[in-house]
Amino acid sequence: MEPDVLGPPYERQTIDLGTDDEGPVVATLVRRRADRPTGRAVLYTHGFTDYFFQGHLGDFFAERGWDFYALDLRKYGRSLLPHQTPNFCRDLSDHFPELDAAAKIIRADDGHDTLLAMGHSTGGLIMPLWAHARRDAGVIDGLFLNSPFFDINAPWLVRRPLAAAVGRLARRAPRRVLPFGLGTVYSESLHAEHHGEWNYDLTWKPLAGFPVRAGWLNAVRTAQRQLRAGLDIQVPVLLACSTRSFKGKKWHESAALADAVLDVEHMVRWAPRLGRHVTLARFDGGMHDLTLSGPAVREKVFEEVGRWADAFFDAGPTVRVGERPPASRQPADEAGPANYPAQGG
Repeated sequence: MEPDVLGPPYERQTIDLGTDDEGPVVATLVRRRADRPTGRAVLYTHGFTDYFFQGHLGDFFAERGWDFYALDLRKYGRSLLPHQTPNFCRDLSDHFPELDAAAKIIRADDGHDTLLAMGHSTGGLIMPLWAHARRDAGVIDGLFLNSPFFDINAPWLVRRPLAAAVGRLARRAPRRVLPFGLGTVYSESLHAEHHGEWNYDLTWKPLAGFPVRAGWLNAVRTAQRQLRAGLDIQVPVLLACSTRSFKGKKWHESAALADAVLDVEHMVRWAPRLGRHVTLARFDGGMHDLTLSGPAVREKVFEEVGRWADAFFDAGPTVRVGERPPASRQPADEAGPANYPAQGG
């Protein structure tokens, strides 16, 4: 491990992934150790046009005895090399080798006996597919999805014909830039130079995002079809999202109180297809990355994650080290969880 850009106590390790058609490939594993570790660990993955910068998220888990790891996937953030197309892949399973390598480091090298996988947005699509593919290997013990990318945020008449057209283009010209992007509303909601409270590297996470390319979008659509057909994730899943989406193209203060990237109803609709036990938690005023929401909302998010972990992990309650677990639990309010079994088909 070497020092990370976030500064102590964060450190990082480069994972060599060989080469692809653009040349050498690496991923970067960031680690934040707990002062009083419990044998539990978290492995976090980011979304598209993103990287790990949420130090307060790692601190939250570390204060509760969880060693925290975050993976900057190949061609993202710390792992983006000068010769590479930013954030590009042809299949989301291209990211499985770095997830496998990270899990090996966490379990075999660092000796953790409990591993919670966490994915945000596109990471929230990659992680379930990886968990499904590794379901018989006992790699993870739980899965937390933060506003996962289960469908394109567009009307049906746009989504379905688009998928067919993109598929054809992806075979001929996978790196072709498509004539649409992410816009700037969400980034304006986040960055401290605009309307947000967060500072992050605009080289790794540009305000308007990186170009959307045909091969990448086809990889996403293929993965989304697989998810909607039904996965068989064997471990408990917590899916969290906002109660509403923001549809505007220009900044408005309501964008900071909703998901300004995806349609949250897509997440709710497809959540039962993940596995046998899915918990759904929705947060009024939550942003696309719930952990970057306003202070009151993200506190509710962290409380919910803690309650869910208390219920499903044998290693014990995720209260702050040195604190006494609460004697009783309050009934869940409108932001609380709802459990339901998976649906087949």
